[in-house]
Parts: sequence; structure tokens; C-alpha cells
Amino acid sequence: MDTPILQETTNHLGRRYHADLFLYPLLCYTHFNMEHKPKAIAIVGPTAAGKTSLSITIAKHVGGEVISADSRQVYTGMDLGTGKVTVDEMDGVPHHLLDVAEPMEIYTGSRFVTDATVAMDKIISRGHCPIVAGGTFFYVDLLRNKMQAAPVEPDTNFRSSLTQYTTAELYEQLENADSRRAASIDLHNRRRLERALEIINTLGAVPESVPQESPYDWLVLGIEITKQQLHANIHKRILDRIEQGMIEEVERLHYEGVSWDRMNELGLEYRYISKYLQGELSKDEMVEQLDTKTRQFAKQQLTWLRKDTDVIWIDPADTKTVATLVDKFLTDK
Repeated sequence: MDTPILQETTNHLGRRYHADLFLYPLLCYTHFNMEHKPKAIAIVGPTAAGKTSLSITIAKHVGGEVISADSRQVYTGMDLGTGKVTVDEMDGVPHHLLDVAEPMEIYTGSRFVTDATVAMDKIISRGHCPIVAGGTFFYVDLLRNKMQAAPVEPDTNFRSSLTQYTTAELYEQLENADSRRAASIDLHNRRRLERALEIINTLGAVPESVPQESPYDWLVLGIEITKQQLHANIHKRILDRIEQGMIEEVERLHYEGVSWDRMNELGLEYRYISKYLQGELSKDEMVEQLDTKTRQFAKQQLTWLRKDTDVIWIDPADTKTVATLVDKFLTDK
């Protein structure tokens, strides 16, 4: 396959697109042979690495459709703060699991697996290739059957009872109730801690997650990026989104009924802009703290991903290698 000279463009969110990564569209034709598992592609990498643009480029190449694996992009009205792909950026590629819940709802990993599986099966039935992309790797691992979600519905009354405790106190509760789960959880992720305690409140313990065979054949591509470039991308993205109206987005969400407490749960952008809007931080302090925390989050993401031996790390600018990997995966029986 010929590899054209890259034509790089920059969209309004500051994403860099290699618009002509591949010359020829290619159907995910192995789906038509039902003697083999249907094929699916997952694209992972730290925040601000370029997962969205690569997923769209590959989707156009293979005749694919993109499924968002992002725990915040499921919510309506949360656009700039989550880096949600725009219609223009989609460039005609169908996208799934965007804007499927209201911000005050609790969207669980279990619900994601149900919704994503339905989307994948419909995509495959159309003879297209599902491409899962997003920064919530817990979701990606659930979908790949590397772990299982507990079948426990959100309990708003129980969660409300936890608001009186600090994040450190929640972690201490989890340690006392289920030391095995406490050893594997991010002790700074309040939302994960609340969910673990919610499951324990219903089941007595968080069920041990045992990997199972996936009904799909997966190619998992990880985006390799230097630390310096990643940090530069993060800083530029924060400034660009603020200029485009991210602060106003948070103001609007609060006006429409999203509480400050809920904002704190909805990710770094909403947490620190909320602090700024409530007068707890100056604008400069907000930008500085958001930048620092996002870098730390990206480091945590990479730590999670480096443990996954199935990830094939690629340089998205190396178009020939990426094309070869994708084509070989789709044509192998």
C-alpha cells in the first residue's frame, strides 16, 4: 500500500490530524467469515496523545465506526471539558456512545459494556469494523473481558451518605471492608472509591475479576508519545479550550442543575473550573493546577497501559507501520 505525504491540519480544539494517512478505504471484510471471531480495534494512550484523530483515520481506512470509551463523553452538554469529537471532526465516520446520559446520572461500567456490545454487534452486522477509542481504560478492559463489572445498580442514597467523608476516609473504609480491592484501586479517585463501597454495601465485597475469553478478536494499538510532547499538548489544549468557552460550559451546566459536588466527580476540568467559579482559585491558579493534575493523570494512564502486554505501541506518524499492522490483523484468519 502506498503511503502519501502527510497533510497535517489543526482543528479548533488543537487536535492535529493526518488527514490522508491511508489512500484506500478497506472493509473489515473478515467479519463476513463467521467461522472466526469478529475483529475489533482498540486505540489507547494517555490523554492528549491523539486517540480521536487516529481512530477516525483508521475508521476511514477500514470502513469502520468509532465507539467512544470515555466515561464523561457519554454525558450531554459536556463537550469542551471532555474533548468530545465534533461533527466536522468525525468527517462522516459514525460515532457511538456520545451524549447517551444526563450529567446528574451515574453511568456505570456495567452499562457501558451493555451499550458498547450492542453497538459493536450492530456495526459488525453492517460489515464494518468496530474501533473503540477513549481514555477510560477500565471501560476498554471490561469490553475486552479482561475484567468484569459488578451487577450493582447505582444507589444514590448510599452515595449521598458518603459525602460527609474525605477521599482518604473513604479509602480507609475500603481498606477495612475489602483489602484486596483497596490494594488495586487508585486511592485518589473518589468516584472509584464510592463505587467500590457501593458494591460492598450490596454484595459484601467487590467480586474478584477473572479475565475471560472475549467473543471478539482484538488489535490494541497504543499511541507512543514523548513526555515533552505530551506535556506541551496538555498545556496547549487547556488554553485552547478555555479560549473556546470551557469556563462558560461549566457555568451553563451549573445553571442547568449540575451541582458543584457533581462537577467535582466529573473530571479534572470540571473540578478545577468549578473551584475557580466558586472563588476558591484565581484563573491563573486554576490553569496551573489543572495542568499539573492532568499531567499526573496522564502518567497514571500510562502506568495502567504499560501493564497490558497485548498493547502494540505505535508512532501514529509512522503511517506505513500502522497501515501494515491494521491490514495484517484484518486479513489474518
